[in-house]
Amino acid sequence: MFRINDVLEFDQERFRILRRLGDAFVWISIDSPSHFPALIDLDTLTEAIHNGALRRVDDPYTDLILSSPPDGSVAQVKRDQNYELIGPIIESDDFFLPKVRAKAIEDVMSNNKTTKQTLYRLIRQYWKRGQIPNALLPDYKNSGAKGKKRIPGEKKLGRPRKYEPGTGVNVDELIEKLFRIAIQKYLLTDKGYSFPYAHRRFKDMYEAYFPDIPEEEIPTNWQMKHFYQREYSQVEKIKSRVNRNKYNKDIRPLTGTANLHALGPGSRFEIDATIADIYVVSDANRSWIVGRPVVYIVIDVFSRLVVGFYIGFENPSYVAAIQAIKSAMTDKVELCHQFGLDIEAEDWPAIGLPDCILADRGELLGYQIENLEKSFSIRIENTPPFRGDAKGIVEQNFNVLQADYTPFAPGVVTGNTVRKHGGKDYRLDAKLSISDFKEIIISSIIYHNKYHVLKKYDRSADMPVDLPNVPLELWNWGVKNRTGRLRAASEASIRLSLLPRENATVSTLGICVFGVYYTCQEMIAEGWMHRAKEVSRPEKVVVAYDPDSAYEIYLFPYTNSAEHWICKLSERSREFVNCSFWEVWQRQEQLKVTAANSRIRASKHKREHERRVIDKIQQAEKLSPDVSALTKAERIAAIRPNRKAELQDEREARKPRVPENPEGTAEVIPLPNVVQENYDYPSYVDELFDDEDGNE
Repeated sequence: MFRINDVLEFDQERFRILRRLGDAFVWISIDSPSHFPALIDLDTLTEAIHNGALRRVDDPYTDLILSSPPDGSVAQVKRDQNYELIGPIIESDDFFLPKVRAKAIEDVMSNNKTTKQTLYRLIRQYWKRGQIPNALLPDYKNSGAKGKKRIPGEKKLGRPRKYEPGTGVNVDELIEKLFRIAIQKYLLTDKGYSFPYAHRRFKDMYEAYFPDIPEEEIPTNWQMKHFYQREYSQVEKIKSRVNRNKYNKDIRPLTGTANLHALGPGSRFEIDATIADIYVVSDANRSWIVGRPVVYIVIDVFSRLVVGFYIGFENPSYVAAIQAIKSAMTDKVELCHQFGLDIEAEDWPAIGLPDCILADRGELLGYQIENLEKSFSIRIENTPPFRGDAKGIVEQNFNVLQADYTPFAPGVVTGNTVRKHGGKDYRLDAKLSISDFKEIIISSIIYHNKYHVLKKYDRSADMPVDLPNVPLELWNWGVKNRTGRLRAASEASIRLSLLPRENATVSTLGICVFGVYYTCQEMIAEGWMHRAKEVSRPEKVVVAYDPDSAYEIYLFPYTNSAEHWICKLSERSREFVNCSFWEVWQRQEQLKVTAANSRIRASKHKREHERRVIDKIQQAEKLSPDVSALTKAERIAAIRPNRKAELQDEREARKPRVPENPEGTAEVIPLPNVVQENYDYPSYVDELFDDEDGNE
């Protein structure tokens, strides 16, 4: 009935649900500036609904979901720093208890330079605005300058030297600037330079400023290392010293496995894909063998409940993975109905956003998934290559699902493709269509969720003995007795955040992406499509698109804003109506081939045409008579009569030729005293085309 992050209005005051604890909820007032999280039991909420005192309202901070500050901006840095600062407080299971919360705040204050007022302000802001990192984005554009450092005097700071000569030099702003240049150029890269090497390069720069400086008066390696340790965080240093691939593969940790860190339903989802061990045929024509389908499964680690899936022919990739993730976060009743299976909401209750998704590298990488991570506070963890055991829960589930049809289904992969000595090819045994296979897999998932007994499930001590090791039973028990981690979000927001994004151009023709044009009323109202020179329009915009439909795209007109416009296919691109983007790209490739062939054919005939023109010109030059006896004036003066003569010849040539006194025709006797009228149109050709300036 109630989910985490739901916003409720109770007695004219809005509250956000932060956590469920059995039959009680932790919530906080959004409207009160000094309210702390408090407990409220389910019975009280239910009674308030019946009395009309409680109702759901829109989340006032929905726009934060899709906000994405520029990389390296002040807003992004402040958000990440604040999120890291309050992490120990908000991650505490008993954060709603005043004593526990106060102890956590004291611990944070002892380990960080901060104040109690700052921490209280940040945790309230985090809880009130949706419990996501974006909730900590500042409400102002500029965060202000940092405090100035103390300028040392003439005396050298620090311990005097004992063995080395000289007294050394204090680190001033110029030295810090040179330190930063050397560090960023030689240390914060994946080139593998050592720290002494970077310090030697600093010495070269320092001597360029002070040519006569003694060696012992140059800032030491220790001073530069002290600056490096003080100004750069450990994470920043680690990530900068290796390339991104190596960091994700070898350095970025995967925190926990299986039930050890799965606190409850929705705490962790695992996603993986496999190629089904069966060949299927086409729905359109059952005589067509279309190969082995791809099966994606999303499973809840705590309960082993299958929460989402994808079955089709998209290769394992981001495009297929988002289909499975989208199904895991939306209602399954309508989804199953599309495949001819009728279920109740209680049969498949997994609807919402998890805390964490664990997937293979490559499938969930990119700014789309990073946007999902920041917008919905979903932690994305990636396994290194060749480590299928890191996702053992979902890997083992593939064997369970395929065991339902492999013993007797036709077309199942068995041994070698073609057996020796005339053995038959199992690919030719394919009989199940892709729709048949989908229905079988979905039915297997429903059976697994509702009835399959998990033989090796690692139970915790607080689970009662009468609780069967069945995924649905474990899910329901976990929601009631453990921390239910699924959080609410609209299907439209989830879908939009998962869609791929692309830069598009703006012109008077509309929005152009992948060579396809789109328009919308908002663009026209803004004047982007008007052709006046003074029109101001952006050159490029970011759009989200659904690869399965080229009919519409989603335009984000403003940077760092969740506002979007829905743009429809324009008449200019009407050839792509009812096409997917896959078909658009395929048609464009075919058009390029057609155009290339046409250019080759046109080039050949162009050469033939040019040869014909050249031959005709040369022939005309040979036939030209000798006119040296005539003056230029005489030749020019003859143009008009020559034109008239040529026109008369042209008219004579157009006249139909009637034979004189043809045999078998009657003699025409004209009537006396009858004047024949002339019905010919008058000719103004000479006057219209008279291009001569002289007189006749």
